[in-house]
Amino acid sequence: MEQLFNIICEEGTMCGSMSLSGTQWFLIFTCIALIIAQLFPNLNSIARVSLTGAITSIGYCTMIWALSISKGRPNDVSYGIPVADRTGMTGFGNILNAIGIIMLAFRGHNLILEIQGTLPSDSKHPSRKSMWRGVMVSYMIIAMCLFPLAIVGFWAYGNKIPEEGILTAFTKFHGQDTSKYVIGLIYIWLTISCITSYQIYAMPAFDNLEFIYASSKKRRCPGWVRAGIRLFFGGVTFFVAVAFPFLGKLAPLIGGMAAVPLTFVYPCFMWISIRKPRPKGAMWSLNLGVGSIGIVLSLLLIVAAVWKLDDKGLNANFFRP
Repeated sequence: MEQLFNIICEEGTMCGSMSLSGTQWFLIFTCIALIIAQLFPNLNSIARVSLTGAITSIGYCTMIWALSISKGRPNDVSYGIPVADRTGMTGFGNILNAIGIIMLAFRGHNLILEIQGTLPSDSKHPSRKSMWRGVMVSYMIIAMCLFPLAIVGFWAYGNKIPEEGILTAFTKFHGQDTSKYVIGLIYIWLTISCITSYQIYAMPAFDNLEFIYASSKKRRCPGWVRAGIRLFFGGVTFFVAVAFPFLGKLAPLIGGMAAVPLTFVYPCFMWISIRKPRPKGAMWSLNLGVGSIGIVLSLLLIVAAVWKLDDKGLNANFFRP
């Protein structure tokens, strides 16, 4: 949102002299997300929000890699890795970090929550087949977004890609010869995608808080209480975002402990526990093997995250987003 503002309000314009702090941008984002959250009572009602987020995600991913191809490669692009980064413990840590990035890119805990929460199921019409189709189609779309980004991004920018990612590289190398309206459209779609993602991640928390209220009061949750719960949750997320703006650097570590097991480990062992297949049979061995691989990958991601933090340090800028 800040980048979009900077694109629209160039120097010399009336709003060009204005500048907002990181805290103010966090507050604007939270307010927009909470206004939208008030419009949808539960997870089953946000299908249109999810569809909007999917369309915008496909849109900005496609625009980034397509524009990177059309604009061509910058001069002096190199595809080699410095010797210091590919030997010894540094090279080993970089390999683990790369594996972790791939795993986090294909994590599916939010996808599973949405599919389970929005597809109806009963004894006569179980949703197993619908869920399976939903998972397959969703991951096909995710792969269609991520693989072109990775391939084209490496071809176009090589080792010049900054830590912030390919969008930062595109604006850095091609921002001057690309229409600001095109770049602004990318940031608009990215912002919409993030706001819709907030709804999907937050809705299970809303549902759980409302369930706790309904269980304790023995009655349905009235509208004013629902609105208050969502405002409270939004306030908590805003406080955490402002108080710990460095959480993004801890994402691989947190993902290795939470998101990766939730995607690659728990479902396999839960299936074995619930379905109780024949020990050492094909499905039992498959789920045990995939779950075990998930545990190993999760441990590798944690080790890589700790290694990177130890190597580069952590700028714990509390309350200074």
